[in-house]
Order: sequence, then structure tokens, then C-alpha cells
Amino acid sequence: MEGGGGGGRRISASPRPCSGRRVLAKKRRRNWAGFDGFVNSVKKLQRREISSKRDRAFTMTDAQERFRNIRLQEEYDTHDPKGHCSMVLPFLRKRSKIIEIVAARDIVFALAQSGVCAAFCRETNQRICFLNVTADEVIRSLFYNKNNDSLITVSVYASDNFSSLRCRSTRIEYIRRGKPDAGFALFESESLKWPGFVEFDDVNGKVLTYSAQDSIYKVFDLKNYTMLYSISDKNVQEIKISPGIMLLIFTKASGHVPLKILSIEDGTVLKSFNHLLHRNKKVDFIEQFNEKLLVKQENENLQILDVRISLFLPLQLQFIEI
Repeated sequence: MEGGGGGGRRISASPRPCSGRRVLAKKRRRNWAGFDGFVNSVKKLQRREISSKRDRAFTMTDAQERFRNIRLQEEYDTHDPKGHCSMVLPFLRKRSKIIEIVAARDIVFALAQSGVCAAFCRETNQRICFLNVTADEVIRSLFYNKNNDSLITVSVYASDNFSSLRCRSTRIEYIRRGKPDAGFALFESESLKWPGFVEFDDVNGKVLTYSAQDSIYKVFDLKNYTMLYSISDKNVQEIKISPGIMLLIFTKASGHVPLKILSIEDGTVLKSFNHLLHRNKKVDFIEQFNEKLLVKQENENLQILDVRISLFLPLQLQFIEI
């Protein structure tokens, strides 16, 4: 998820997985809101807040004390030099690093950067099966749907040059029996090619998709995957999700950026307003954290706006390199 208040996961569709929260098609969108500036600012806040020292600095002693009780309990290996089937793509046979680990009840899922995903039983510590159902399937990301006790895999395929995202839901019980092919396809009506994406929002129990072919955003119920509503507006540049609401960021205008706050449940517009900007300075980022809107421009203070009352809070932060 792109916003800070939710628990979403957005995924892209290139043959190698990325670490983004939203799953995008083919490559990461270059967002005018300046994601790099946001990451740097958040890291500074995080470094300050999670340290227990008064001078806000970690020491080696702190790290050793915090992790000294961690012990290795078990090792799992997803690599199979023969491949999970006879016609598997060559790069799927190569050993690669693990990029995602998901635990669901008594099963651990491990996804390798190559796109191979394996399921392991925590009771027997044995590999149950591979989640790659076909020989040309490259799994990009995993999402455990606790609403119906199933695992959603987001994959790309060699048959279409790894250009489209395809989602599949498989009950944990079927995977436990070694039947990963017992799942069913999701969002088949959507064209999830670049710059399309799918985002899973665990906090609100919703799925957001973007079909670049017709510039339509759709919101689905995570419980039964039924479509709730759609948003069709080519001027929408980005959508941020927080508990109960969505922030729509529109194309930047001269001296301001149009914004809308929508109800995540039915798409009702709760507030529509323009946020003033310094004309000649680029926007580092625009982020939403619950009811607070954070706006940062180049060489300017971080502005914090309470979107429910449309007033700036007195707190403005100046980020300083430490």
C-alpha cells in the first residue's frame, strides 16, 4: 500500500519481483509525488522514533541485547535443481534469494526472486508442494486472505511475455493436501498490463485494481471478490488508501493539486478540495496517514493537514540530516 495508514500490498508484473507494496504491471510507475523523498523522510522519522536512547542513536550493544534470544529453529530450502516440473523455465531452476515469507496457520510459504514459490509444513518441516501451477508461471507476490483462509498468488507468464498480472486464490486446505492447482482465477475481466496494478488492502478488506487499457480503477470485496464500485477519471494520478477512506490525487494544476477523499466502502465523495502549492518547487511526496495528509515540497517544511476539517495543524517539521 502506498499510504501509511493501511495494510495494503501493491504488486507489479515484471518477470522479477519487486519490493513495492502495490503490484504494478511491467515496471514501477514514476510518480510525480516523489516516492524517493518520502522514503528518505520516513526513514529519518523511523530512526528517531524506534531508538530507545535519549540521543536517538543505536549502538552495537543495543542490537546485541535486543536479538540475543533469537535462535535458529528450522531451515527450509525452496531450491530444486530439477525444477518443479519437467518443462520449467530455465531461470526457475536457478537458486535465488527469498524475497517473501508468508505464514498461514501451519504452513509457511517462501517466494524466491526467480518466481518459484514453495509451501512447507511447520509440523513435519517438509516441503508440501510448489505453488507454480504451470511450467511458465513466475509468481510475483503472495497475499494471505484471512477472510476466507486462502492464499492469493499474483503471477506473470512467459506465454504473454510476462506483461500481464494474473491472480489466483487457493484455499489453504487444498495446499495442505498438495493440490495447488485446485484454486480459481480472480479479476479475469481486468486488463492488468503496465501501468495497471492490483493492491490488496487487508485493513479495509478491499482489493483495488487499475486497468490501464480503459483508465478505470475498481474496488472489490476481499471476502468474496465481488466488485463494489469503479472510478473512471483519466485525471487521477494516484490513489492512497487509509482505514475507511481513499485519497484521490489528480493531475497537478498551476499552484495547486486537486484532491478528493472517498469512502472506501461505497466510493462516496466525502470531501473535495484543492491544496495550494509553491508554484516553482517540485513535490517530494503527498501521503495520507489516517485523517492526516502529509505534503512535502523541495526545500520546504513538511505540511500536515487534517483533511476532516481542512485546516493545517500547527506542527510543521523540518527534516535535518543526522
